[in-house]
Amino acid sequence: MRTADYARLLLLAALWGGSFLLMRIAAPAFGAINVAFLRVFIAFITLAAILALLKSPFRFNGKLASSLLLGVINSGIPFFMYCIAARWLPAGYSAILNATTPLMGALIGVTCFAERLTARKWLGVVLGLAGIALLTTVGESHADDAVFAGVLACLVATGCYGLAGFLTRRWITQRGGLDARTVAFGSQAGAALFLLPFFIGSAMTSPHIHWQQADIWFSVLLLGSLCTAAAYILYFRLIADIGPLRSLTVTFLIPPFALLWGYLVLGETITTGFIAGALVVCCAVWLVISPDKAATR
Repeated sequence: MRTADYARLLLLAALWGGSFLLMRIAAPAFGAINVAFLRVFIAFITLAAILALLKSPFRFNGKLASSLLLGVINSGIPFFMYCIAARWLPAGYSAILNATTPLMGALIGVTCFAERLTARKWLGVVLGLAGIALLTTVGESHADDAVFAGVLACLVATGCYGLAGFLTRRWITQRGGLDARTVAFGSQAGAALFLLPFFIGSAMTSPHIHWQQADIWFSVLLLGSLCTAAAYILYFRLIADIGPLRSLTVTFLIPPFALLWGYLVLGETITTGFIAGALVVCCAVWLVISPDKAATR
């Protein structure tokens, strides 16, 4: 990997780490489905403006359907899941669970895409599951039904991320590639179309939501423009340059940023139990993503 790739990974981690804080702020006020839709819709508008300003052609070269479907898998469903989780879990918990994305990617790769896992990587998968169990039973959050629902929502999201990484390589990269900005634009269009009916239904049945909250709108705007539009341009560029599994390692870098933003803005605390579970998950992720000795010779 080049220095520029490491820099993009670090910037992407900072942006996505901030997204957990912003969802934690916005989801309880506007509702999970509403925040998920507004996030992708604002990202769609932002990306359209970027492409127009740069005078980039809106050409998908036969990959429009793939880009739209990628948006459902890589944005629509996961964003909704994380907004649900944000109602019950601190930002740091969601970020640590998000770090299981490489574990999910490894499992999906071996079951669906003929990827091979060594004994060490299998150990990482098992250790990751143990770390998740530890996170749900100790620390600041109490292991009630709401916490388990939040954890399950996060795992559904990471499973979608793991699947989308391989599908991006198969549908986009291996079919001649596509500019990262165009892929990001198409994916957010697909996510917005997917979530629109749910948003309309929620808006019609939830008249009690107070939309006149400037601070919440500011969080949503940041979530859509920086943490989604800009972040996905970086992400799809990384997939094209370094591949899906290496790109998914960004989730290993997200938790420190999420913990920092949550501590600075919301005053969320970090307990010893949380640290123990986080360390187990981080060790598991490292076992999965680190190259095998045989492969590096």
